[in-house]
Amino acid sequence: MPSGPSVVVAGASGYAGALAARILHRHPGFELSAVTSRSDAGVRLDELYPHHRVPLVLDAFDVDTHADVDAAIVAYPHGASAPTVSDLHERGVKVVDLSADFRLRDPQVYGEWYGEHGAPGLFGHAVYGLPELYRDQVRDAHIVANPGCYPTATILALAPLARAGLIDDVIVDAKSGVSGAGRAATQKTHFVTADENVTPYGVAKHRHAPEIDQELGLLGADVTTTFTPHLMPLDQGELVSCYVIPSRSTSQAELDELYASAYADEPFVELARTPPGVRDVRDTNVCRIHVVKDERTNKVLVFSAIDNLWKGAASQAVQNLNLMFGLDETAGLGDTVGDLAETAP
Repeated sequence: MPSGPSVVVAGASGYAGALAARILHRHPGFELSAVTSRSDAGVRLDELYPHHRVPLVLDAFDVDTHADVDAAIVAYPHGASAPTVSDLHERGVKVVDLSADFRLRDPQVYGEWYGEHGAPGLFGHAVYGLPELYRDQVRDAHIVANPGCYPTATILALAPLARAGLIDDVIVDAKSGVSGAGRAATQKTHFVTADENVTPYGVAKHRHAPEIDQELGLLGADVTTTFTPHLMPLDQGELVSCYVIPSRSTSQAELDELYASAYADEPFVELARTPPGVRDVRDTNVCRIHVVKDERTNKVLVFSAIDNLWKGAASQAVQNLNLMFGLDETAGLGDTVGDLAETAP
């Protein structure tokens, strides 16, 4: 076991929490000290998820027991997460929160979409955990709000255009595998409802929409995004297709330069010559992006693929932890698809 900062994963019986535990268990710079679950206490994690190979028993979370660590990843649903984050923060634990409880900056907007906040005294104290945009702030953070999976793929796809003032309007057509709904929801979903089917959901009311608008606005694009997600018959993987009406005429050469400049030094963003598919990034922390000028419609099309459980949740959380503790940002994650494929069990 590595001798480094100790980490607890709270909510490790869910898909994202279990994967975070797997990555940390093999991490060269962290020590996975405990895994917790409200519903599966007493069960070994490698019995619940044999393929993750984490031989730790899930405990019922108790802050007096589990706050004796340097860091925590909290993988609870929104609403349930904030009180636990608050308790850990009060004891000096650095936290990466996978819920939506700390992602939004406007309390009124949060209330409209999620209701009453579970730790109002901490609202606004978290750093939005998209390292490609907020790397320096994450390094100094004590609470990091891990972005949603759809916002991760969408914001990385559109950030170069937003910074350049090139977005007048945008439609985001997003598709994700069933694991994006979480373990509890997928256990209730019968196979036949997802197989051989594609279904839009959260139409005109998906909770990731204000998160996307918030971050694009901070980058300079004051837009209200049309965002529609679709459920695909996949276990994991996510593709967003962005259709942008540009604020002025642009060219393929300008687009290529914008994206190359934005992501040339990013270890986990790949620019592709052709539109990506979800298999291109499966089981990696990589976001793969393709941008093209549609000469017929004068629109800009941007395609972005991530693994919703990895870059969309667990591995991005570890990427943030690496920054928070001064480690190499790629530690435990690999810096290319090949590295990750070779090290995955």
